[in-house]
Amino acid sequence: MSDLLVSGGKVVNEGRSDELDLLVRNGRIERIAPGITPTSSSCEVIDASGKLILPGLIDDQVHFREPGLTHKACIKTESRAAVAGGVTTFFEMPNVSPPTLDMERLEKKCAVAARDSIANYAFFLGASNENLEVVKSADPARIAGIKVFMGSSTGNMLVDEEEILEKIFRFAPAPIATHCEHTPTIIKNERSAMEKHGYEVPFSEHPVIRSREACLRSSSLAVELAGRENARLHVLHVTTAEELDLFQPGDERITAEACVHHLWFEESSYEKLGSLIKCNPAIKTADDRSAIRQAVADGRISVLATDHAPHTLKEKQGTYFEAPAGLPLVQHSLPLMLEMTKQGSFSLETVVERACHAPARIFDVRERGFIREGYWADLVIVDPEKDTVVDDCELYSRCNWSPFQGTSFSHYIEATIVSGQVAFSGNKPRNGQTGMRVEFSTERRY
Repeated sequence: MSDLLVSGGKVVNEGRSDELDLLVRNGRIERIAPGITPTSSSCEVIDASGKLILPGLIDDQVHFREPGLTHKACIKTESRAAVAGGVTTFFEMPNVSPPTLDMERLEKKCAVAARDSIANYAFFLGASNENLEVVKSADPARIAGIKVFMGSSTGNMLVDEEEILEKIFRFAPAPIATHCEHTPTIIKNERSAMEKHGYEVPFSEHPVIRSREACLRSSSLAVELAGRENARLHVLHVTTAEELDLFQPGDERITAEACVHHLWFEESSYEKLGSLIKCNPAIKTADDRSAIRQAVADGRISVLATDHAPHTLKEKQGTYFEAPAGLPLVQHSLPLMLEMTKQGSFSLETVVERACHAPARIFDVRERGFIREGYWADLVIVDPEKDTVVDDCELYSRCNWSPFQGTSFSHYIEATIVSGQVAFSGNKPRNGQTGMRVEFSTERRY
C-alpha cells in the first residue's frame, strides 16, 4: 500500500474546521498538519483545495439483504452504493433469510463481506423470543450490537414476550438497538383502515396505521426497560415529536437515531411518491420533521443514519398491503445531510458529530469515526461548490432506483477513502478493494 497525501482541504472534525493536510501510511493517518510534502515519488497525492475533508460516515443501520434476499440487494452492490455516498463503515441488520440469530450465521455474513465489501463492516446479532442464551453469550467484540424488533416489521423477528424482553435488556453484552412500534396498535389501525377503504388502502394512510401512538408507546417501554435494567439502548429511526422528550443531550447510555428520509419527506410526499416512501416506522407530519431536525441540532438525536432498505421497483409497485416497507438511501445520504446545513437546519460540524463521531462512541468502535493521528484513514472529500444531480448519477444499489430522483443536492462527493485506500473517485467505485471488519471494545455494557 503506497502512502497517500490529502492536501489543501478544510478538515471538519471534532467541532473544528481547519485548513490541514493529511498523510496516510499503511492505511492509517500518520500526520495531520499544514504544509506536508509528499514522502516519495510513489506517494499518491490528492489535491483537496477548496474541498471539505470529513471523517467517513458510520451508518449504524442498513439492510443489505444477504443472505436470502439478494434479488433486491447484496453486500457487494450496496457497499459500493455506500462508498459512493461517503459511508465508509456500515452496521448491517439481522432480518435476512435466514435471520442472523446466532454467531455462526453472523460469521458467515462476515466472510461474505470480507470477500465482497468495499466498505468496512459489522453486523448486528438479532434477538428473538427463543435465543436469549445466544444473546447472553455473544462476544461483544464481534458484533455491532443486539437488534430487538419491539414491533413487527420486515423479517418477522418480533420480540413480544415480556419476560424475554426484560432479560435481553438485563443481560445484553453490547448496546441494544430497537425498532419501536407497538404491534397491537398497528393491527387495530389496519383493521380500521380496511373497514374504511377495503383492500384499496391509500399510501397516505401509512402514518395513520403505523401511528405516532404505536411509536411512542413502544419507545417509552424501551427507555423504561433500559433505565430499570441499566442497559445501553439506542432507539432507531425516531419519527415523532413526542418521542424526542424521551432523550437528553449528552446521554450516551440511552440514545436515539434519526434517518435521512424522515428529515427530508413528510406526509404530503405520499401524494407524489406513494409506495416508494412506504417505510417502517412511517414518514409522518411536517411538524414531526421539523421537530426531528431541531433535535438533531440540539443533541436529543445523537446519530444520523439511513435505514437503507432496498426492494425491487416491481415489488414496490404493489398495493398498500403488497408493497414492502423500505427504500434505498445510502448513496445520497451525505449530500442530503449537507443540504440540510445549507438550509440552516443544523451545522456542518453537527453532521460530522452525528454521522461519524457519535456512532463510533456509542458503539465503542475502535480507531474510526474521527480524523486523528493513528486512526484508520476513513475519509470523504466533498466539493461544496458542485451539485449532485440524482438523475445524472449511476445508481449502485442493485434495486436501481432512488426516492430522490428529480432532486439536486448542493454538495458533491469527490472521493471516499476506506482504511487508507481510495474506494470511490471520479464517480466510480474502485474495483479490487475490500473493507475491513470493524473492531469494537470488549467492555461495552456500561
